[in-house]
Amino acid sequence: MGFVVGLLIGIFVGIAIIVLFVRSENSRSKRRNELARTIAAFARMTVEDSRKILPGDFYPSWVVFSQRQKLTWLNQHLEKIWPYVNEAASELIKASVEPILEQYRPIILASLKFSKFTLGTVAPQFTGVSIIEDSGDGVTMELELTWDGNQSIILDIKTMLGVALPVQVKEIGFTGVFRLIFKPLVNEFPCFGAVCFSLRKKKKLDYTLKVIGGDIGSVPGLSGAIEDTIRNAIEDSITWPVRKIIPILPGDYSDLELKPVGLLEVKLVQAKDLTNKDIIGKSDPFAVLYVRPLPDKMKTSKTINNDLNPIWNEHYEFTVDDTSTQHLVVKIYDSEGILAAELIGCAQVELKELEPGKVKDVWLNLVKDLEIQRDNKYRGQVHLELLYCPFSMENGFTNPFASNFSMTSLERVLKSGVNGTEAVENVKAVTEKRKEVIVRGVLSVTVISADDLPATDLMGKADPYVVLTLKKSEAKNRTRVVNDSLNPVWNQTFDFMVEDGLHDMLILEVWDHDTFGKDYMGRCILTLTRVLLEEEYRESFQLEGAKSGKLNLHLKWVPQPIYRDS
Repeated sequence: MGFVVGLLIGIFVGIAIIVLFVRSENSRSKRRNELARTIAAFARMTVEDSRKILPGDFYPSWVVFSQRQKLTWLNQHLEKIWPYVNEAASELIKASVEPILEQYRPIILASLKFSKFTLGTVAPQFTGVSIIEDSGDGVTMELELTWDGNQSIILDIKTMLGVALPVQVKEIGFTGVFRLIFKPLVNEFPCFGAVCFSLRKKKKLDYTLKVIGGDIGSVPGLSGAIEDTIRNAIEDSITWPVRKIIPILPGDYSDLELKPVGLLEVKLVQAKDLTNKDIIGKSDPFAVLYVRPLPDKMKTSKTINNDLNPIWNEHYEFTVDDTSTQHLVVKIYDSEGILAAELIGCAQVELKELEPGKVKDVWLNLVKDLEIQRDNKYRGQVHLELLYCPFSMENGFTNPFASNFSMTSLERVLKSGVNGTEAVENVKAVTEKRKEVIVRGVLSVTVISADDLPATDLMGKADPYVVLTLKKSEAKNRTRVVNDSLNPVWNQTFDFMVEDGLHDMLILEVWDHDTFGKDYMGRCILTLTRVLLEEEYRESFQLEGAKSGKLNLHLKWVPQPIYRDS
């Protein structure tokens, strides 16, 4: 009897195990099928689908959605023909690059030539291609290229002391985007007249310099001089907007050459809350500004010693070649005397964001690196005034920084002659002198009121007044004191005789009046550029150095321009 019962129990248990196993397998199979369908759905997703599912804020900074198409077929063909390209192109590149290196040869070197130049056996890889919308009669293509090759490049260098050094350039790694412009389109094969090529963007350029049979550090400054030469040669010879033109069909292609399109007027006003790089005391900041990073096109401000809130109020002018791609870059450094300056932070402005003929007043947050913005540390801000003036602008706008601003017809004749010709002999000496415009006039400032000032008294009130200072002349005025008010109303007007409006500035400081002293509440720093252009405006300005508060002002300008020879 016990045997029968045990047998029945065993059968039931076995059947139960089999049923559970089958159900488990069916469930697993169902889950696998659902997972396979999900993976298949993800495989069919486009970039736009993924952006709809997850906004850009959810992706880490290293995730990039490229608009470029793959070029596997081109890379395969390039690998096959690369030995022939190496043999044919090496001598051609050597002959064309040597004059450029000679042009940028540093003063410590007597000569800089190639003794050996080969492209190596490793072909570059094209990682993507994209077509850029072009409203003109041409086709613009951008190719992204990566090259970690085994090039063999040896520079034959002679120093001013007569020392000859063979310097090997090795371990070259390059990533960049090249732009090709096929223009103009014609009805004759190959359907375009010329090809322009340029290095649109240099993402990475790494290499190692080594003196064959020696140490490059044995000649002080040699490594840095060669690196500067290579960087400047690349920047000024093929980096966009510079372009090389290869005619395909006979014709005049001068319209494809690099031509300036306008001027960018920049006023470096001030910076605030800069990171202190000094252990003892405060940083000594100065600024470097450029549109193209070439030594002769970069502007450097004066150094403000021991100040984390420097005021420069300096004006610079830059030539613009392409507003759609160029940037204004500002880098703030801490001067270390004879030692290398230390970067505090940098910022940039896209020129395409500027409205022609209109002053743009901007505060820019400083970052550690313009390319890789992963560091969210606050490094301070820099204050700029920007004015872009296209050469083609014909809407009656007058650039106040131009040397002929507000000139009379007679003064224009004396300066540049009539109809492009020189003036008569008795005024020829006058035309050879450069005349610098001095924008002189009367600035009327009405201090209307202030809103939401910070409380400084124990009773939660303040007794505010405003001190107005013209920076260059140091002329000062002050309003009356308004007792027990955080929203004072003054309605007081002050006139300043301004001797140089383009380079002067107005500083308004708000103070709390006390019986035995005064408490600083905040300030506003204004250049005169806007009032020179608009002649009159009313605006509210946020107080700097205060938790809250605005100052309501009305400014009016009455010009009295004069000129001086310089």
